Amino acid sequence: MRWTALRKGIGPALAATTGKGAAVPADSPLLRALDGLERLKGLDLAARPVRRAVRNLPLGRFRDVLHGLPLGHPLHPLLVQAPIGAWLSAGLLDAVPGTRRGARVLVGAGVLAAVPAALAGWVDWAEQQPRQARTGLAHALTVNVATGLYATSWLQRGRGHTARGKALGWAGLGVVAVGGLLGGHLAYRQAAGTNKTEPVPHLLADRWYDLGRVEDFPVGQAVRRELGEVPVLVVRRSGGRIHVLADRCSHQSGPLSEGKITDGCVECPWHGSVFRLADGANVRGPATAPQPSFEVDVQADGAVRVRLPEA
Repeated sequence: MRWTALRKGIGPALAATTGKGAAVPADSPLLRALDGLERLKGLDLAARPVRRAVRNLPLGRFRDVLHGLPLGHPLHPLLVQAPIGAWLSAGLLDAVPGTRRGARVLVGAGVLAAVPAALAGWVDWAEQQPRQARTGLAHALTVNVATGLYATSWLQRGRGHTARGKALGWAGLGVVAVGGLLGGHLAYRQAAGTNKTEPVPHLLADRWYDLGRVEDFPVGQAVRRELGEVPVLVVRRSGGRIHVLADRCSHQSGPLSEGKITDGCVECPWHGSVFRLADGANVRGPATAPQPSFEVDVQADGAVRVRLPEA
């Protein structure tokens, strides 16, 4: 495949750069603790009622906005920039004489900005896999503690207890750092919120693939086929047109071929994301990335071939 040469080139380059034994151990105590957190099944007892409560919030289509569907990626990482930026700036002002009022304004602004950021985070969290949800619960707990510390800091500053307010703010900043560490682990090591279909173009050659014959695909039924390492969903419409999408949902890799086919769309059986069969576009979240859609060629003898549009 196209990545073989790249891997062969990167390996020696890294070895030459870092030197033998220079890399950070893969089993460092910090990493063992983070990986151990996602295996704490006891957290599921707390997660279940919280998940139900979040899913039952009467958000309507605003839920898709909180997921980040209009952006094409999760909204939560964007929203967290506001409270983190405000609180970090407040911490810097606390080290400068004569900036008490400005620091208090920033602390309060951070607390207010944390509310929509938290709501978007909870909405995403409610649709995560168990291991991700355990880490996410710990992440949310640390952020809530930090928000509480900053809210108390704001109150203490207003009462004239500036030194106490600064101490609470710096403590909050430390807890925010822990929350960021957990969030990074959740996003990058556990791949929460990432597009699970992004590798599809890299796993397929730039050519036509034989998929079968028209009669192999009953009208209106979801059929699963495999193109090399990539499973695909095949649906033949009543008019004879055939639609082919990547089968694994971009949200959490749910099997779309096991989902419902209605109104020209397919609904993921795991978390309810809806994609348009014609082009793979998102109709409803929690998925924020579309499904790769394949170009279909039906030949005169009834043979069906597919390829990615950019091939």
